Formats: sequence, structure tokens, C-alpha cells
Amino acid sequence: MDFTRRNILALGSGAFAVATFAGLPAYASKTDDAIAAFTGGAGVTDGGVVMTAPEIAENGNTVPVAVSAPGAVSIMVLATGNPTPAVATFNFGPLAGARSGSTRIRLAKTQDVIAIAKMENGTFRRAGATVKVTIGGCGG
Repeated sequence: MDFTRRNILALGSGAFAVATFAGLPAYASKTDDAIAAFTGGAGVTDGGVVMTAPEIAENGNTVPVAVSAPGAVSIMVLATGNPTPAVATFNFGPLAGARSGSTRIRLAKTQDVIAIAKMENGTFRRAGATVKVTIGGCGG
């Protein structure tokens, strides 16, 4: 079979695309691993955590997020589409007046932001929101 210049370019482009996408990390599994490490494999139920995040972020470089969970010992915030999903962890001592925290995070693209709270009784609660990013902040 004779290869034309056009055939070689098409094969080369296809090989490059396969090599590029095969090397992408699986962010969903990183998020699941981070949650499993935080919870120790325990089950997580919805509710009991209030998370405030904008529905649309005009700039992914600085997205305000606030979390609150009465009776929480620790709250972890994750951005599921970022290369490093765990973006913040708030720990509270027994004398903490309010079990809440706020920060600004960087989001690579439109994605879910999740808050997991470890409660005083050892259970885990969760809340989540989807934040639509119009300008990429984390390499996007």
C-alpha cells in the first residue's frame, strides 16, 4: 500500500490524539480516593452541611466558597475537576464557636464542588454544588 502525505498526516494526528488522551489522569478516581481517605471508607449521607458557592463564576481564579456544619469536627472541600481535588480542610476544636469556614478556590473548568463533614458522632455528611466557570483559572 502506498502512503500519501495526507495519509501519513492523518495517521500521525490520530496516533498523537490517542497518546495524549491515554495519559490524562482520572480526576473522578482522585476525588473518590480523597473522600475514602478522609472518611476511612465509611458511608456518607446527604444533608447536615450548608455550602454556599456561586452558580456561575466569571473567573475561575477566585471562586468564593463557604461551608457550615453544626457539630462538625472537620470539613473537607473538594473540586472534582481539578488536578488536585482536595482544596481545603477546616478542623474544629471542642471550643470552636462556629463550625464554618470560607475561602476562595481556583477551578479549572465547570465542575462540582463537594463538602464532606466529619461529625462529632463519627458520621459523615455531604453537600455539593455545580459551579459553571466562564473563564478557566487552573490551566484552562
